Amino acid sequence: MKARFTPLQILVHLYAWSAIAHLMFDFALGNLSPNPIQDLEQRTGRHAITLLVLSLLCTPLDSLLGWKEPLERRRALGLYAFLYAALHMLIYLDLDYALAWSRLLQNVIEKPFVLVGAVAFLLLVPLAVTSFDVWKRRLRKNWKRLHRLVYLIAPLAVLHYGLSKKGDFLQLQGDVTRPLVYGLLVLILLIVRVPVVRRMFVSFRTRYLLPLFRRHLA
Repeated sequence: MKARFTPLQILVHLYAWSAIAHLMFDFALGNLSPNPIQDLEQRTGRHAITLLVLSLLCTPLDSLLGWKEPLERRRALGLYAFLYAALHMLIYLDLDYALAWSRLLQNVIEKPFVLVGAVAFLLLVPLAVTSFDVWKRRLRKNWKRLHRLVYLIAPLAVLHYGLSKKGDFLQLQGDVTRPLVYGLLVLILLIVRVPVVRRMFVSFRTRYLLPLFRRHLA
């Protein structure tokens, strides 16, 4: 009898909810920073980017390692990324600026990273809405074209994160280590999607890794 939940499936859901659980735990113990709203913004934003990067990892795991199950978890990771991005946006709009639209507009003008983040979030909305099977059937080939927007959304999200940090992300100065790590991961995951690079890795897997693995099992 097939298990209802696989270990990877359980791990995905546990990890996705871990940020909210951690925030609640820190709130209960009074461990949030002196600026709790900023703390909430930053932590939900980071978790959104992490989940987005993990969703990008699913296809390379299939293409390069032949591991199929991550493809079945990609939608959950993407939806969780949208959930945290939405929380991040709501905290910023409501808790931070109390929906004061004039102040928000001024902030967008003065701080470009806000505009970059807003664009990334708005592009993520149609992907979340159309992530279900009914939209795959309705949109057909256009569904894949639409969901390729994630290749633009991920770099924009990293750029938003990097520009929001103290220092100069574009000149690699200041507190930019985490955004750089995210940026490097996104770059690698996009490069391995280039057809010639993907074929090279698949060829290496089928010619060398699989025979080696079979010899060890024999």
